[in-house]
Amino acid sequence: MDSYSPFSVSPRFLLRSVWENRQLIAQLTSREIIGRYRGSVLGVFWSFVTPVFMLAIYTFVFSVVFKARWGLAGGESKAEFALLLFAGLIVFNLFSECLTRAPSLILSHATYVKKVVFPLEILPWVSMGSALFHAAISLLVWLIAYGVFYGHPHVSVLLLPVVLFPFVLLVMGLSWFLASLGVYLRDISNLIGTLLTVLMFLSPIFYPVSALPEKYRVYLYLNPLTPVVEQVRNILYWGGGVNWAAYVLYALMSLAVALMGFVWFQNTRRGFADVL
Repeated sequence: MDSYSPFSVSPRFLLRSVWENRQLIAQLTSREIIGRYRGSVLGVFWSFVTPVFMLAIYTFVFSVVFKARWGLAGGESKAEFALLLFAGLIVFNLFSECLTRAPSLILSHATYVKKVVFPLEILPWVSMGSALFHAAISLLVWLIAYGVFYGHPHVSVLLLPVVLFPFVLLVMGLSWFLASLGVYLRDISNLIGTLLTVLMFLSPIFYPVSALPEKYRVYLYLNPLTPVVEQVRNILYWGGGVNWAAYVLYALMSLAVALMGFVWFQNTRRGFADVL
């Protein structure tokens, strides 16, 4: 088989597809972001309003109603709790937005499958681009809040793209897998919504890992969100560096998931037209 056929599973084909279709990915991503807010009064400003509103609600519920604390020495203000919480939510929302949409990616673009020669493998990249845009807006809100309460952010914030890179690979692998599975199993969308809710509360977003008894912490680290949430919170709020040993291990795992998801997508896409 030609390594550059539409059904190729070669990593070279994957890289070539992204590069050659980069302008198409950018155009579709821009259209999706603009289309999401078309007709609304606030428009794209909703991407600012929504994270701030959800942050306020979560902070009130967990720090005021449930009186949750992060266990910081010397006490803890609601601003500290809010920033720690929001850092974790940025990661989870990126993960959630991509995986929520993944099962319907092919279904919602059925005309691309049936009538047009279209690089279907780029659709998860479009979803990722939209999610990264909203994550960037949330990060801007976080940095503004940090600046208001504590002054200049730590220089370690520049490491954020490095920390997120393997996480993006992981999400892409899962997106390819779910995009294909969603064509053949329509119930997967409902299942993913439930699993994401469970995963949110089983991730160290509303609480630190240290809040769990030590014998249960190992299970928390089986959650793929835990390492990246901890790393992002460390470089954003604490001003720490990257745990390179854990980073390399996570990156290798993410690369494996990305390649397996892509191979699954390419091997199953032959049947898309028949099912749709």
